[in-house]
Amino acid sequence: MAEKKPIKITETVLRDAHQSLIATRMTTEQMLPIVDKMDKVGYHSVECWGGATFDASLRFLKEDPWERLRKLRDGFKNTKLQMLFRGQNILGYRHYADDVVEYFVQKSIANGIDIIRIFDCLNDMRNLECAVNAAKKEKGHAQIALSYTLGDAYTLEYWKDIAKKIEDMGADSICFKDMAGLLVPYQATELISTLKETVHIPIQLHTHYTSGVASMTYLKAVEAGVDVIDTAMSPFAMGTSQPATEVMVETFKGTPYDSGLDQNLLAEIADYFRPIQEEALATGLLNPKVMGVNIKTLLYQVPGGMLSNMVSQLKEQNASDKYYDVLEEIPKVRKDLGEPPLVTPSSQIVGTQAVLNVVMGERYKMATKETKAVLSGEYGQTVKPFDEEIQKKVIGDKEPITCRPADLIENELDKIRQECSEWIEQDEDVLSYALFPQVATEFFKYRNAQKNKVDQNVADTENGSYPV
Repeated sequence: MAEKKPIKITETVLRDAHQSLIATRMTTEQMLPIVDKMDKVGYHSVECWGGATFDASLRFLKEDPWERLRKLRDGFKNTKLQMLFRGQNILGYRHYADDVVEYFVQKSIANGIDIIRIFDCLNDMRNLECAVNAAKKEKGHAQIALSYTLGDAYTLEYWKDIAKKIEDMGADSICFKDMAGLLVPYQATELISTLKETVHIPIQLHTHYTSGVASMTYLKAVEAGVDVIDTAMSPFAMGTSQPATEVMVETFKGTPYDSGLDQNLLAEIADYFRPIQEEALATGLLNPKVMGVNIKTLLYQVPGGMLSNMVSQLKEQNASDKYYDVLEEIPKVRKDLGEPPLVTPSSQIVGTQAVLNVVMGERYKMATKETKAVLSGEYGQTVKPFDEEIQKKVIGDKEPITCRPADLIENELDKIRQECSEWIEQDEDVLSYALFPQVATEFFKYRNAQKNKVDQNVADTENGSYPV
């Protein structure tokens, strides 16, 4: 019998699961009633913040993401809370100055986050340093997530080297973030067993069910010694989300990897989320299409979201018949741009450029500003060099930058604070505005209107003109 090594579980139902299946539309109100039960499970952590939840809360739900975090923190008395953080991009779509990154990390931890999972779309370590140091300074757990991908450059040696660098950087753990479900079971055995011999810090695995292999991949990874796996409660599992928590708990029951989690308690939690899932299906918020297996993910190494983006772009251009041409063009563009992992925002950049190349009938006749930015080094360093001819065609004689992109950004926190001073009700409002100026301003206006309405009602009551 193998030595006893219970598998630890990070629950994603409050973040990645609903981000992947229902466009991040679960509200704080839907989350709070079940927190007490979830807190009794004994999860390694609950992922409940970061990723797209910040943007979606402000933009679509008219909720303050900071308020959500504080309420969840109040409810989870025994469980660590975890967030996803895009390195120098924080939760936005551009690189921010170091002072903004540091302040965001400080406020995330102050409001209740224990574990910050930090990643960069190019796996450029320089784009992670600032956030990792800030998390360590605030006594948070800094986990670096590597965007897992396939390609000539991504050998076992590459993963070993970069894992060693992560450990040397002072990260508390490593996560393999397999956003497209590309890691297949026996590759997982090889990858995890090699890394367990390379580094001493814990290794976590995060994948999506998109290609249909995720739970088998988890099985092999756990046998190979992985420390933690990410799963989602069954009503929001599978499809483009994670494998189901209850299924993985049952799989390892009675083995040396037994998680010890209580299936009866998990069943009660699943019962709570089921009506939310059924309502999402009924309203069309949950499209049954995202619940299936898309094996094309493995054939083309393209994440599901990127495929659907591409289909709609082609439709807009009346070029739906060019679908397979674009699929063939994607790996070529990816190679031209230094073979980056396909994850936000690099997946959108490569996909859109591939569509343009095919529709225009000439490669790079037109380049998006993001393609220009990548080839100018503004996103950081790719694993392989850019194609020099393509680089020349797109950016001409412009001198590409080779330093850490954020070195060129001056501190901007004070300027941002001045810009939004009229709206500030709490320190954190500055950060909401820094990331999404227009969306945050709309939210602040809405918040004021709501407050004034309440104040008005209170005033009416005090004047005795309000029905008691």
